[in-house]
Amino acid sequence: MVTKKAAPRKRKATAAKKRAAYGADHIQILEGLDAVRKRPGMYIGGTGSEGLHHLAWEIIDNCVDEAAAGFASHIEVILHRDGSIEVSDDGRGIPIEKKPDGRTALEVVFTELHAGGKFGSGAYSASGGLHGVGASVVNALSSKLVAEVDRDGRTSRLVFNERMPGNYLKSGQFKPGSKLAVVKKIPKSRSGTRVRYWPDLELFDDEATIDYNLIREHVARVCFLVPGLHVKLHDRRRSGIEPEEFVAAGGLADYVDVLSVGENVTDIVTIHVDSQFEERVPVDGSMQSVVRACTIDIALRWVKGYESNIVSFVNTIPTREGGTHVAGFEQALSWTSNNILLHENKKLKKLKDNGRASSSDVQEGLVAAVKVTFAEPQFKGQTKQELGTPPIRKLVYEAVKTGLSDWMQGGGRKSQINALRDKMAQAVLNRVAAKQQLENRRKLNSLSSTGMPDKLADCRTHGPDSELLIVEGNSAAGPAKNGRDSNYMAVLPLRGKVVNAGKATLKQVVDNAEASALITAIGGGSGDNFDVDSCRYGRIIILCDADVDGSHIRCLLLTLIFKHMRPLLETGMVYAAQPPLFSIKHKGEMVYAYSDDERDLLHADLGLSDDKRWQRFKGLGEMNVDELAETTLNPETRVLKRMSMADAEEAVQATEMFKILMGSDVADRRDYIITNSPTINPDVLDV
Repeated sequence: MVTKKAAPRKRKATAAKKRAAYGADHIQILEGLDAVRKRPGMYIGGTGSEGLHHLAWEIIDNCVDEAAAGFASHIEVILHRDGSIEVSDDGRGIPIEKKPDGRTALEVVFTELHAGGKFGSGAYSASGGLHGVGASVVNALSSKLVAEVDRDGRTSRLVFNERMPGNYLKSGQFKPGSKLAVVKKIPKSRSGTRVRYWPDLELFDDEATIDYNLIREHVARVCFLVPGLHVKLHDRRRSGIEPEEFVAAGGLADYVDVLSVGENVTDIVTIHVDSQFEERVPVDGSMQSVVRACTIDIALRWVKGYESNIVSFVNTIPTREGGTHVAGFEQALSWTSNNILLHENKKLKKLKDNGRASSSDVQEGLVAAVKVTFAEPQFKGQTKQELGTPPIRKLVYEAVKTGLSDWMQGGGRKSQINALRDKMAQAVLNRVAAKQQLENRRKLNSLSSTGMPDKLADCRTHGPDSELLIVEGNSAAGPAKNGRDSNYMAVLPLRGKVVNAGKATLKQVVDNAEASALITAIGGGSGDNFDVDSCRYGRIIILCDADVDGSHIRCLLLTLIFKHMRPLLETGMVYAAQPPLFSIKHKGEMVYAYSDDERDLLHADLGLSDDKRWQRFKGLGEMNVDELAETTLNPETRVLKRMSMADAEEAVQATEMFKILMGSDVADRRDYIITNSPTINPDVLDV
C-alpha cells in the first residue's frame, strides 16, 4: 500500500521539475535576419549546392522581373574568382529615397524580411518574387554584399559587412551606417542595379559549389520567358573562358523547339489566352474579393520518343513540382485526347472501357512549356517549387481544352493529327499489353503458393526422394495410383491438351489448366523466380504412351519445363519413363520387350514357336496394376531416361514439327512435305 501511494508523488515531483526547467526565458525571438541564418533550409531549400544556387536565382530573378515588366533589356551575370557572384541589370534601379525611419529603401530591401516592391500592384503587375524576402535572404546568408544603384544621375553604393550596412572609407576601414556613398555621376538617362555578394560558406556544406552549367541553363531559360531579353554570362573563375550571350525572340515556342529531341510527330502548337479570376485576399485587415488578370501561354508538340518533358513557370519562376497550372493543363490534355482524338478509335474498341488513354499514354513523347502570368501568386513554400493558387487550374483547363480541341478538329495538319492519333492508340495498346504481361507473371509466380490441383493424388512425404508421376489421361491414372508407393510417389494425370509453351503467350500458359496444375504441383514457381529448393519433389517423371501421341505430349511437357522451369532440367530432376511395347507370358512369368528388335531377339532366345504371339500395348491404360507397377513404377525394375537440356531443346523443335505434321493447317503441312520430301518433284505438281 505504501509503495502504491509513493509512486504518484514521485511522478508529480518530476513533472513539477520539468515545468520549472521550461519558463518564459526559454522563449526566444529571432530578430532581423537571424531567423534566416538559424533555419536557412526554410528559405533556400537546404545548405548544399541547391541552396547555394538558390541565392543566385533570387538576385537574377529580381532582374528578370524588371525585364518582364518592360523596364530592362539587358542582364549580366559574373562568376568571380573569389567565389562571389555579381548580377546587374539596366532596369529602373532599386529606390534610394529615405523611409520615415531614416533608412533608405535600398537598405530596407536587403535587411528586412517581407520588404519589397512586389506587394499589391504598384511597381510590378506580375513578378517572380512576391514574398519580399529574396534579396534580404541573400544578404542574410552572405559574409559581404555590395549593392550599387544607377539612378537620378549618380551611382550610389551600400555595403553590407556581416549583414551590417555601411561603406568602406578610403583607408579601407568599414564605417557602419545607413548613408549611401556616391561613387560617381552618370547621365540621368542611365539606370540599373548591380549586386555582388560573397556567400557565407560556413553556413553551407563543404561540398557545395556553384555549377556554371546550371547557371547557364537558368539564364538561357529566362530568355525564352522574356522574349527579347539579352543576358551575358561570364565565368572568370577559369582563365581563357569567353563570355556567353543569350537572347530568344520566339518565346516558349523556341524553348519547346530546343527541348525537342528526335523526329517530330507534330508541329509546335501554341496557345495564348488573356483571362481573369476572382480571389479573396486580405485588404486593410479584412478579406475582400479582387479581380486578377491572368495570361496563359503554352507551347507543345509531340516527338516520336517515349519520354515526356513538361516545364512550367509562374511569371518568370520555374515550378519544378508543377502546381495548379500544370494540373489544369494535364486534365485538359487527357480530356481532348480521349474525347476528340481517340473517340471511337477502332484499335481501342476491343479493350476494356474502349481503351481510354491514361495521362502517361497521352504524354508519351510530349514536349511542353506552360506559363501563367498574374499578380501575387500563391506558392507552396519560399522556394516557389509548386503553384498553389486554386482558380488557375480551371483557367488553364479551359484554355487548353479550347485550343487543343480546335487544333485536333481541323486547325492542325491532318497528317500530323492522324500520326498523333496512331501514336497515342499504340501507347494505350502497349500499356494494356504490359499490364497483362505483368499480371500473367504474377499469376504464374503465385501458382506455387496456391492450393494444390484437385486431380493431384499427392504423396505423404515430400523432398529430394519423392517423385511426381505425370501420366497421360485418366485410363493410366487409375493403375498408376493403385500401383505406386503413396509414401513418396504423387500422381498428376493430364486430362486436357498441354499448351505449346514454345509458341504460346504468357497469358495462354497461365490460362492452360494442365500447365497451371503442373506448375502449382511442383511448387518452385516459374521463370526467373523459379527456386529449385522450393520444389516439393526431387524427381519429375513423365509417363506417356510409347506411340506418336505419347511422344507429342512428352515434347509439350518438356517444352513447358524448358521455357518456365528450366532449372529442373539443368539439375537433372526430369525423367521420362520407358514403358514396354510388347509382353508375353513364358513359363508362368511375364516377359517384356521395349522395341521390335528386342522382341524378335527375345523370341529366338526363349525358343518360342512361330505361332506364339506377343501382346502389343497400345498405351499405359491397357496395363493392369501389376504390369504398370513392374515396368514403370518399381525403382528396381523400371527403365527411366534422365532428360537433359539437349533433350529439351530437341523437344521444342519436335513440338513445332508435330504442329506442322499433325495440326489443322493443311497449307503448312503441304508446304513442308513438298519442301522436304526427296521423292517429290515440285515442278510436276499442280500446286
